[in-house]
Amino acid sequence: MLSNWVEARVTARTVVVSLTIGLAVLAGVAMWTSRSMQRAATHLHELNEISDHWGLVVQNADVADHALADYLRSGTAVMGQPVANAAGPADESLRWLRENGGPADVRAATIVSDLYGDFTTLLRETVAAGDRGDTKTSSQKADQAELTLVSMRKQLSTVVQLKRLETTDYLKSAEQKNARLRLAAAVAFGIDLGLVALCGVVLLGHRRKILRQAAKSEHEASHDALTGLANRTLLTQRTEQAIKRANNSGEPLGLFLIDLNRFKPINDTLGHAFGDRLLQHVAHRLTGAVRDLDTVARLGGDEFAVLLPAVGTAANALVVANRVHRALEEAVDLEGLAVDVGCSIGVALYPTDSADAHELLKHADIAMYAAKRARLGTSVYEPGLDEHSAAQLTVISDLRHAIDHGELVLHYQPKADVRSGKVCGAEVLCRWQHPRLGLLGPDRFIPAAEETGLIEPLTQYVLDHALAQCLAWHTHGWDMPISVNVGAQCLHDPTFPEQVDRVLRKHGRPADVLTLEITESAIIADPHRATDVLVRLRELGVRLSIDDFGTGYSSIAYLRTMPVHEMKIDRSFTTNMRTDSSSGAITRSLLGLAHNLELEVVAEGVEDEETWTALAALGCDIVQGYALSKPLPADEFAAWVRDRALNVLTAPKA
Repeated sequence: MLSNWVEARVTARTVVVSLTIGLAVLAGVAMWTSRSMQRAATHLHELNEISDHWGLVVQNADVADHALADYLRSGTAVMGQPVANAAGPADESLRWLRENGGPADVRAATIVSDLYGDFTTLLRETVAAGDRGDTKTSSQKADQAELTLVSMRKQLSTVVQLKRLETTDYLKSAEQKNARLRLAAAVAFGIDLGLVALCGVVLLGHRRKILRQAAKSEHEASHDALTGLANRTLLTQRTEQAIKRANNSGEPLGLFLIDLNRFKPINDTLGHAFGDRLLQHVAHRLTGAVRDLDTVARLGGDEFAVLLPAVGTAANALVVANRVHRALEEAVDLEGLAVDVGCSIGVALYPTDSADAHELLKHADIAMYAAKRARLGTSVYEPGLDEHSAAQLTVISDLRHAIDHGELVLHYQPKADVRSGKVCGAEVLCRWQHPRLGLLGPDRFIPAAEETGLIEPLTQYVLDHALAQCLAWHTHGWDMPISVNVGAQCLHDPTFPEQVDRVLRKHGRPADVLTLEITESAIIADPHRATDVLVRLRELGVRLSIDDFGTGYSSIAYLRTMPVHEMKIDRSFTTNMRTDSSSGAITRSLLGLAHNLELEVVAEGVEDEETWTALAALGCDIVQGYALSKPLPADEFAAWVRDRALNVLTAPKA
């Protein structure tokens, strides 16, 4: 592209410079021709003027000759007057020729002047002798005058002949020169004509390139460069046009906002090149899943939109949404690697839900986030979603501020040995002391942190403050192992082990004081990267725990290969294990599985001594729940541990 542009500019510049030079040459030739013709005209004028004076000399000589002949024939004194008058008029022309003629003219005029002087003298003497009556002398003088005139005429004839030859030669020379100049002018004109034509071709080519570039720029301004789909600008324009048509026809239109569910881990794991190809595949499938009159757009990242003119009803829109889901459910083959990618779709309708294009897109966005949060696949906009969305946006905005300004507080829930009842650790649970909303539980902000990428700085915050608290307790003479929950994004970050190592070194705590609790879903999302990070964490000496096992994508194969130390049984099983036979059976199975894999088992949600006793009978290792204590701030937790140490309660025996 750049080389073509540079080449085109060089060509255009060369043509323009050449045309300028050609026009300058043509102008120079024209000027030279004009000056040459002017010089030729001047010289011809000079030659003609000289010839005219020579002609006057010849004419005067002829007049004098005729006057003399008439005088001699008549023999009367009256005819002598014309002879006297004819003597001398050529002197003026001869004097002019001597002063203004060329060198040859000057020489010839000098000779002729001498002869003409003798001739005029003889004429006067002839008339004078005749007037005296001396016929003989008059006749002799006339004869001498005739002889002088003959010599002068010969000289004049030679001069006139030479002037004719000079004029003829000069005319031929001037004609040849003018012919050459005309040829040069014709050549220059032809070249300039060609250059003008070439310049026209270049300008036409430039015009076409400009038009193509303008069309390309217009297309790029309204389309996504990666997928070729419409962008947000074009989508807005077409939505506004569709709204005008809907107002005229009364036929509702729909708008989908589509977000890919697992794009980020795929993009982070396989790289941006694979991510880009995946987006191109998704764009192709979306285009194939809708009508030709529908507009598919990419709004940025992994977010797409589909405009459905004249969709009619919400039911029709849901039919199209199901078609989109089916199109994206099939695995995408990326260089032999099958990648699964689903999506969440938010649906909004005009005029049912929205008054304009901006509001329609906003409501589709709200519905999409509702679908994503609830894992519904598709969600149709409802007015009640606005309040939740606004609150969610407020939470996200405030959460960034909370992390930066230390508004998050840590509570600690103790864990105890199921047989001895001795406190053996604590799970760190994050709370948010919101300046307006009060103390918020993790369910109010953790999902938002996971959606927006704030989970990583939030995890770093918790690790840093929890280990700082461990150091403070150590300084006061007692050590307490802690457990910290880790999100999927941290588990897929190859630098996370180094981050954990730095914070441990910062607070001078051994690695085995820290247990990181991870979920099944975080491992299943990208098992290879997760395994690599977990292995490096275990090499640091950090303990690893599978949290909420049995509630997600439970896989014994993954559990067998994961480098973990313990399994946590979810509270949904332990809470109901005494009243729900299936929960009891699952709990027994999970305990047996964990022990067979040589994993320590922690049971969450132990609310009463009966459940504690039942778990002890099944061989559970550690319990956690309100039977021990609710989560407490650090100071209250320390006081609780001291009180419990003073009043040791033996746990119920199996």
